[in-house]
Amino acid sequence: MKAPQIDLLVHATHEAGFKVGGIGALLDGLLDSPAYNAAVGRTLLVGPMDTASPAEMDRLTAADNRLEIIYSSWHGVDQAAADISRGLAALEDRLQVRLLYGRRTFAGATGGAGHNHEVLLVDAATVSLDETNRFKANLWQHYRIESDRYEWNSEFESTVRAAAPAYAALALLVRSDERTCLLVAHEWMGLPLAFYCQMADPDRWWLLFHAHEMATARILVEDHPGHDTRFYNVLRLARPAGLTLDQLFGDRSDFFKHALIKRAVRLHRILAAGYWVKEELRFLGGQFATAPIDLLWSGVAVRSVTLEERLAATSRLREYGRNLLGYPPDYVFTHVTRLLISKGLWRDLLVLERLDPVLASDNKTALFFILSTSLPAGRPAEDVCRWEAEYGWPVVHRRNNGDLIGHELPLYRAIKAFNAGSQAVKVVLVNQLGWAREWCGVRMPADMTFDDLRLGTHLEFGQSTYEPFGISQVEPLASGALAVVSTVSGCIGCVEQAARQAGLPYLPNLVQADYITLADGLQVYSPWDALWIDQQVRDRLEKASSHAVALAVRATLPVTDAQARALLNRGQRVAQLMSWEVVARDHFVPALQRTITGQP
Repeated sequence: MKAPQIDLLVHATHEAGFKVGGIGALLDGLLDSPAYNAAVGRTLLVGPMDTASPAEMDRLTAADNRLEIIYSSWHGVDQAAADISRGLAALEDRLQVRLLYGRRTFAGATGGAGHNHEVLLVDAATVSLDETNRFKANLWQHYRIESDRYEWNSEFESTVRAAAPAYAALALLVRSDERTCLLVAHEWMGLPLAFYCQMADPDRWWLLFHAHEMATARILVEDHPGHDTRFYNVLRLARPAGLTLDQLFGDRSDFFKHALIKRAVRLHRILAAGYWVKEELRFLGGQFATAPIDLLWSGVAVRSVTLEERLAATSRLREYGRNLLGYPPDYVFTHVTRLLISKGLWRDLLVLERLDPVLASDNKTALFFILSTSLPAGRPAEDVCRWEAEYGWPVVHRRNNGDLIGHELPLYRAIKAFNAGSQAVKVVLVNQLGWAREWCGVRMPADMTFDDLRLGTHLEFGQSTYEPFGISQVEPLASGALAVVSTVSGCIGCVEQAARQAGLPYLPNLVQADYITLADGLQVYSPWDALWIDQQVRDRLEKASSHAVALAVRATLPVTDAQARALLNRGQRVAQLMSWEVVARDHFVPALQRTITGQP
């Protein structure tokens, strides 16, 4: 039986206009894959636009964003068909919004010319309050969402305000011959538009919620000193006991993301970024216990990598290390991440504390680059160059001059203390966006690129306390690097499945750090007991687990070219089975087709 054709697929996401993070990486890969484009007739991305932000508008029109504007009154562009042009202009006037319609190129899977897909962006900062209030009333009537509880929150308010004009513009763009129409709400930000479609035209739309994380679980993990050790032991024991998140952690309805996510079960299907996200959604209880939830892992952009290419990238990283420290390190470790508590950066230092004397006894050295910043847009290049000349940035940092901001300050203090006592391993915080000389100073090799971090690193850390998937940890695997991830990372299931398919029951490239399995008398027998797990318990478990991780890393780090080649070959075999084409062909498209046909 031939699979049903999807006439129109709408992606509702805050990354519709340009890539910001994980959702953008997923869209880049999926929307460029041949399997996706063979199954979907037409794709339209819908999301917000902030014309009051010069930085955002610059990113929107930057050459590397590859966006072609067809209609935008703000940009003074109107190349749309006459009926669409008149319709969009009339909507702007009636609803007091600004709209942008165009095409954007996605080239994350094949690395070639890419595929063009339509984009609709809405700036609803001045939208008609009558329209917004009608929608809020309907949210209460149909979903019991108390919008007045969350109006103080700008994220909630801006997303809800955009739903009505986004739907009106979407209705204008949908063609009469497009009968099979689906909408994927990426994260909570896409849910208001999905709810609007469900209320306005329930017979036309098949609606899916893509949970790239479970926002309530994230804050429960991040906001308690027991972190993942506490939360996942509660979850592990709660399911058999038939207890839900609200029963154990209290009513979370004051958190607007929680309120929206709980109503996502009203859609036709849910996609979860990883095993733990699926379990976290089930933990909500009620209809979530039996709702159709499909795993949708992220993929990797696979390219063929030779050992010579890998060694050349490593050589550039080692050269940068020589320029910073005065000697080239034998090994280069990396952690490319957002600067969040959940990224567990202190665990990286714990492992390195235990690895340091071992490497010293082997007469080996290592340099660990943490690439993370509190400023999403990074620092001005001229400031970085001045700091490099004045006091040796990024080895040395200073506060009160724009260098150290927010969480960077306590992180640097921890790094400074570690470096003062270490023999073989040194840590450098690169708190800048971009990995090239133009952004990071003259001591970085002139031919260095961001790809060198993925191709040349020996080890990528990712010992998060909360990690729905972990794309950054998976990417270097294909180049023969080790990935050191916590067992709560969503990528583990994907990597292990691919390894089995590749005939590799044991994959030394993946080192798993277990910070949730209690041992040494630290047993709990009910979820109520697990609620009492605190930092002292977590510290004790981290101390034991980090030692085991250090030993596993030492045993696997390549010493010879033959060992490096073996890791590279394994990584390449596994990565081929984790490509975006595999994700689209074997997971995403089948989930869409099951939704249409009503299969579980």
